[in-house]
Formats: sequence, C-alpha cells, structure tokens
Amino acid sequence: MASLTSTGAWVLILSLGAVGSQNISARIGEPLVLTCKGAPKKPPQQLEWKLNTGRTEAWKVLSPEGDPWESVARVLPNGSLLLPGVGIQDEGTFRCRATNHHGKEIKSNYRLRVYQIPGKPEIVDPASELIAGIPNKVGTCLSEGGYPAGTLSWHLDGKALVPDGKGVSVREETRRHPDTGLFTVQSELTMTPARGGPLNPTFSCSLTLSPSAPGRRVLHTAPIQPSVWEPLPLEEVQLVVEPEGGTVAPGGAVTLTCEASAQPPPQIHWLKDGSPLAIAPSSVLFLPEVGYQDQGIYSCVATDQGHRSKESPGVSVSIIETRENGQGEGPEGGPGLGLVALVVGVLGGLVLAALLVGILLWKRQQRLHREERKVPECPEEEEQRTELNQPEEQETAESNAGGP
Repeated sequence: MASLTSTGAWVLILSLGAVGSQNISARIGEPLVLTCKGAPKKPPQQLEWKLNTGRTEAWKVLSPEGDPWESVARVLPNGSLLLPGVGIQDEGTFRCRATNHHGKEIKSNYRLRVYQIPGKPEIVDPASELIAGIPNKVGTCLSEGGYPAGTLSWHLDGKALVPDGKGVSVREETRRHPDTGLFTVQSELTMTPARGGPLNPTFSCSLTLSPSAPGRRVLHTAPIQPSVWEPLPLEEVQLVVEPEGGTVAPGGAVTLTCEASAQPPPQIHWLKDGSPLAIAPSSVLFLPEVGYQDQGIYSCVATDQGHRSKESPGVSVSIIETRENGQGEGPEGGPGLGLVALVVGVLGGLVLAALLVGILLWKRQQRLHREERKVPECPEEEEQRTELNQPEEQETAESNAGGP
C-alpha cells in the first residue's frame, strides 16, 4: 500500500509539472525560443500563443499567420515562439495551446525572468587611514549595470559586518537608468575602530545576484587594508604672526599661522575681534593688503575629531601710515615717534646755535668796550681832562692835611 501511495504521489507531481508554469531565465539582449508542446512539427497546425508581459496591457494572442509583433515575438513554422532579443519588458507569462494529430489539446506555460550580470563591484574612495575611537568612512562599494539590482554586503577580516547604528553603519542607495532600466547600487560603510584593535584590518564587499541569474551568484571586490592609529588629544593652540608684532605699513602683508598639537590635524576656524570670519577652514590666514578695516585682534579656534575645541591667544594687527618723505605717522594720523624726535632735534639745534651766537656777540662787545677806554680819542681832550682833575686832587690833599 505504501508503495502504491508513493507511486501515485510521483504521478501527481509530474502531472502538476506538465500543466503548471515552468520558470525560465534569459539574459537581456539574447534570443529566446519557447517550445509549444504537443504541436505538430510541420503545418498545418492548430495552436495559439498568448502572452502577458510588460509590453501588453492584457493577454496578447499571436498566431502562425504573422503579426505586427514579429519584431518582438513571432511564431516559427514548427510552432515555437521566438523572441529575437529579450528585454526587461518581456518579463511575464507565456502560454501555448496546441492540438496534436490525435485531437488532444496540450498546454504549455512559461514564467519568464530576465537578468543582466553587472561588472565586478569595486570599492571607490577607500580610506587609507582610520582613527580609533571615532567614526570613519571606510569606503563606498559600487556595482553598475545589473538587473535585477542585487544586494551589497560588507565584510571585515572575512566576517560579515552587520550594521548596528553605533560602531557600524551602512548607507545604501539604488538608482535605475532611465533608458536601459539597469540598476546601479552603492553602499557606504562607516565604522568606529576599537582602541587597541587590529592595526591593519581587511575590508571587502560582495554583490549577491538575483536567483534568476544562472551560475555564479556572488561577486567580490578587491580587499582594502587601511591602517588604524590612536589619535593625539588637542592640548595647546598657538598663533604666530609675521611680521612679528603684526604691525605693517598700509598695503603690507600679514600672515597668521595657527599651530595646534593634535593628530589628526584639527579643523581651524578664525575670529576677528571675537566674531567668526566667513572663510573656509585653514591653518593659515593671509592678509595680502592690510588696511584700516583689517586692524583688530585675531585668534584661531581648533576643533579635533572628537568635536573638542580650543582657542588661541589673540594677536593684534595694526598699520603705520607713511608720508611721501618717508616720515612715519601713527595709526590715527598724528605725528609718529620718528617725526617727534626729528622736530625736537631740530629745535634743540637751533636753540644751541642761538646761544653760541649770542655768547660770541657779547664777548665781542666787551672787547670793543675795553679797547675804547684804553685809546683816547685826541691829545687836546686828554690835556683838558688832566687840568680839570688837578684842582680836585689839591683840595683833597689840603683837606686831609688840615684835619684833626
């Protein structure tokens, strides 16, 4: 009884296989021939092909007498159906109903799936270095020109990486070409290497094809081996100005360099008088033609990979105006130190020269006065002066003699 039951089950399966749909696959662009079972190999034949695919809105009937669809599908003399070049729109169901020489009707059903094997996937923009303890973009796995799309997956040292939203995250994108209908799929891997982990991990990516594709079902990329290193914390930020002191003439150039002791190099932003400057992050700020509007206190802010920030001490940038004769003036337009020193020097020289001239003139006047007293103007005047002085001398002598 068991043997009969088993035999009956096999007959039932074979019968279902004869009347059920047969799944077939065809590569895009290649010809495909579907056989109409039971049809006589030569005309006259009684058969009818019906198809329901992406090209039709409902069931389409094809007959051996020919049809405008011959460029897409046509019935051959032996009753088979030929598709000269299979396309994505040919996916669907094909049915043939034929009557053999004995008048028995036989049906054939086909379920068609098409495929296109893409080129070997690759990892684009691979990282050469990863920093332990922070998220790093490892690379982007890319596959182009496949149908159906297929599935990408990442592997670390031969083991599958499962996205967990923490240490491992994957961002996937699937695009379809508007003309060919073929797919481009990509997967971007971001990972946080553990501190003290492998220094040279091996990453790879694979594409799993659709079950409709025959033969090899998985395509692998070439592996990549970025290096992993421990970061150095951000400790000190210094600002160096050239020329030293940050003071230049109008139109002169000033270079500010931000030095931060951290690895990897932090991102540098600039401040002027405490307000951020709308410029791209850079460790060097170059002021090619300094004007009054550029004067102020500059500082830089370094931000490391862990989003920790430190600001440098500020440095002053100022200008000194110069006149046409080269004498300096201060930032506000008043006399500079050089001009003041020059004026004081000139005035001091003039005062000293006046004193010397005055002394010389006074000495000369004194000498002339003495000479005038020594030399008489004429002899007659000298005799008269002598005669006048004699009575006075005699009176004086008599007075002295007759005294008490």
